[in-house]
Amino acid sequence: MTYPTTRQDSVTDNYFGTAVADPYRWLENDTAADVADWVGRQNEVTFGYLSQIPMRNELRQRLEETYNYAKMSAPIKAGDYFLFYKNDGLQNQSVIYRQQGPDGEPTVFIDPNTLSAAGTAAVSLLGISKDDRYVAYSLAEAGSDWQQIFVKEIATGNQLPDLVKWVKFSGAAWHGNGFYYTRFPEPTQGTELSAASNKNMIYFHELGTDQSQDRLVFEDPATLNQYYRCAVTEDENYLLLYKSEGATVETEVFLMDLRKNEDLGFQPLFTGFDAEYLIVDHREGTFWVKTNKDAPTYRLVTTSLAKPGELKDVLPARKDVLESVDIAGSKLFAQYMVDATNRIYQYNYDGSGEREIALPGIGTSGVNGGEKADKEVYYLFTGFTQPTSIYRYDIEKGTSTAFFEPELPFDPSQFETRQVFCSSKDGTKIPLFIVHKKGLKMDGERPTYLYGYGGFNVSLTPSFSSLRIPFLERDGVYVMAILRGGGEYGEEWHAAGMLEKKQNVFDDFIASAEFLISEGITDAQHLACAGGSNGGLLVGAVINQRPDLFRVALPAVGVMDMLRYHLFTVGWGWVPEYGQADRSKEEFDFLSAYSPVHNIREGVNYPSVMVTTADHDDRVVPAHSFKYIATLQARHKGPNPTLIRIETNAGHGAGKPTGKILDEYADVWAFALHEIGQ
Repeated sequence: MTYPTTRQDSVTDNYFGTAVADPYRWLENDTAADVADWVGRQNEVTFGYLSQIPMRNELRQRLEETYNYAKMSAPIKAGDYFLFYKNDGLQNQSVIYRQQGPDGEPTVFIDPNTLSAAGTAAVSLLGISKDDRYVAYSLAEAGSDWQQIFVKEIATGNQLPDLVKWVKFSGAAWHGNGFYYTRFPEPTQGTELSAASNKNMIYFHELGTDQSQDRLVFEDPATLNQYYRCAVTEDENYLLLYKSEGATVETEVFLMDLRKNEDLGFQPLFTGFDAEYLIVDHREGTFWVKTNKDAPTYRLVTTSLAKPGELKDVLPARKDVLESVDIAGSKLFAQYMVDATNRIYQYNYDGSGEREIALPGIGTSGVNGGEKADKEVYYLFTGFTQPTSIYRYDIEKGTSTAFFEPELPFDPSQFETRQVFCSSKDGTKIPLFIVHKKGLKMDGERPTYLYGYGGFNVSLTPSFSSLRIPFLERDGVYVMAILRGGGEYGEEWHAAGMLEKKQNVFDDFIASAEFLISEGITDAQHLACAGGSNGGLLVGAVINQRPDLFRVALPAVGVMDMLRYHLFTVGWGWVPEYGQADRSKEEFDFLSAYSPVHNIREGVNYPSVMVTTADHDDRVVPAHSFKYIATLQARHKGPNPTLIRIETNAGHGAGKPTGKILDEYADVWAFALHEIGQ
């Protein structure tokens, strides 16, 4: 392979007496002409290589066929209306529909596909007003985290003139004639996709007014690096303020009594960042709270402002993880996780009257909460071989009926899933889900795609994706590893894969790969590893440590420079998970020990690598991937290609149009299968 020449500058940082070279620092300047030129030259090499793979077009065509079926979300109730997302099959963005009553005729409410010729405008519903008259929704362009908030009247579909800008990760917490939201300061022009986004603030927007008149409700100038989230209780008595010190579970919770003068400010309910607290409901001075305080697998408790430190169990902690609690029809709907699969139970408010909802199988579910007066609730269910379906649950009778079941252009019953367990380096049991054709003989050379994440308390559970079908149809084996750092077994499982214990995650993934080989499913010449974001970091770290174990590596939008990640956009929010290299020598030592960019060795024959990233990724800025592939191309020795595929007008993944999704998966499967020798 002949790669574009990448300039190396003499840039060095000193970390507690250790000099660290950073020759590709110039690639961090995402708006520079020389970076744009480098991106173009890298893409020319990558797409030139991909274009020569014979099966690429065939895979793209098959992906379009398998993806072309109707997909729908669980409906959200707004008075007499339901709002839901639906994609007819190949629409770039799902359309939001409005339907009057459960049996009404759906009509288009918002069609994002009309807002961008390229299909890159993504719309998300944020919150419905308490009188069910209005809905606030966000619009994000080209995959950026930046959002604009708009408002529509639900019954008429009329667009209001309201516009709120410079929003990230915000909802719309309605109260009276407006809503609370969180925003960041407007960035300097030209730095929107790279500069640090800090100084989170809470504002109130009153309908019919310009954003310049929005009322600042809360800020803390002395604390720049905190996330704020706000919500209003169903009875509209309290505004809830959640504080977190980054992308971490620990929270502080404050309350503002909306029946009193707003100038009185917030009262503390939970402080100290000692645990996670989530207010589920409020009734006459009592709060129902989901928490992991003294309960690594979470529990549901009650407390009050009079005695905020006094927590009374409603649903005590048990072995299984209490993943979520939703409210509808004056009942509690608790979702538990058992070995990374879901169970749903209905309870009274005092925790009595347990009733399990009979799910269609073993997989992943999700309840759409409602209001106390509701007679029914909607939930989704999906599994590796079962497409996402929506069910209506009668709260009084305890029965479920199908609300939406997709019709597929292929037969998912030809595939099977099994769960097995392997032992990590220290003996920890690691669950693996293995998916393949029914009756497929394991001959030790099956093309195998091993996927992992392992971080931020994120749980990986079974889900359906028609994007895997072309790979499975070619006798491929898809494997999802449940690694420490995730939330599948509670906070202890999460903590065992963060900060100085991050190496556990890599050990778990390596052990999973070794298990697949020892079980005669595949070998190192037919094994691909993949992951995105924190999972991209996983892949980068693992192939540095065990380049002999994989034939193909597919790190997507990865966090690759662990010494500087906190300096860009919202990277500061990951410090509680990873640590910060310039804060202490201890943190520098464990971060530098695995940082993908800094541990690529000279003269090593690495697996065939295709990095994927996007020019509008302002979550994990593409400079991570740029610096990683530049280093790998300079140091790698051997015949295997080391490529980077840089998508334009796309971001971290959310809102990516269908056309770009199909193109990318065609390239991923083509590259993986070609390098494996299929």
